[in-house]
Amino acid sequence: MVKSIAQADESGFDPGDSLIDEAEFGGGTLERKSLAEQVANRIMAMIKSGNLKSGDKLPTEAQMGIAFGISRPPLREALKALTLMGVLVSRQGGRYTVTDLTPTRLVAPFNTMLSVAEYDVHQQFEARTVVDLELVRLCALRASPELRQRIHKLAVDGVAFEHDPVAFRLLDIEFHQAINGGAANDLLSALAQVLYDLGLDVRRTASEVRGVITHSVKQHIAVADALVAGDAETAVAAYRAHLEHVRDTTIQSMEAGKLQ
Repeated sequence: MVKSIAQADESGFDPGDSLIDEAEFGGGTLERKSLAEQVANRIMAMIKSGNLKSGDKLPTEAQMGIAFGISRPPLREALKALTLMGVLVSRQGGRYTVTDLTPTRLVAPFNTMLSVAEYDVHQQFEARTVVDLELVRLCALRASPELRQRIHKLAVDGVAFEHDPVAFRLLDIEFHQAINGGAANDLLSALAQVLYDLGLDVRRTASEVRGVITHSVKQHIAVADALVAGDAETAVAAYRAHLEHVRDTTIQSMEAGKLQ
């Protein structure tokens, strides 16, 4: 028979401080199938429901093992997976703690993975097409009138920087981040920023090619016009054309670099 958490702990754990008990998790031992995944899903469910909040310390491994009715290896596998995802943090000698769960923290492992992987321009822009186009669509539906005007101003102001690549790149970041902000989805926005930052060295070179910025400015204005009008379909189509332009000029810049 499974002992209670209070009975199991010999480290001075206060039963009243328990975050996990058998009742909360349905009681009984978890099935053998995908034990680690089941544990991770149950902890995530507690976070989603508010039973666990940012800053909460999980019980000791011994306590959780008894609550779930499993041995330490699958439990540790689940905790490691949640740590890699940025959901939990562990300090040497201490218990696992729920992180602040901000979008930036949650996409940090994804950012690290991409930073060490070989840059693939096709994968990058395929991913940007999925994420960015949805952000543009949401921006067309959700952005305030004031933000739409700011996006439009940023697009038009780009005309003054057509011959200043450094200034244009600064403006370009503001333009795209304003659109992301208008979508009102922090997690998608964080993902979009990670994808935008990939291959910036190549983009820096591409932006200095004659005519590239001029074309980008025209496309920015087309996107901004549609956003001001609240026309999601046109905004998405214009943004797609812009992404294709950025992708193609990035590839051209990479190929030119190989020939040098």
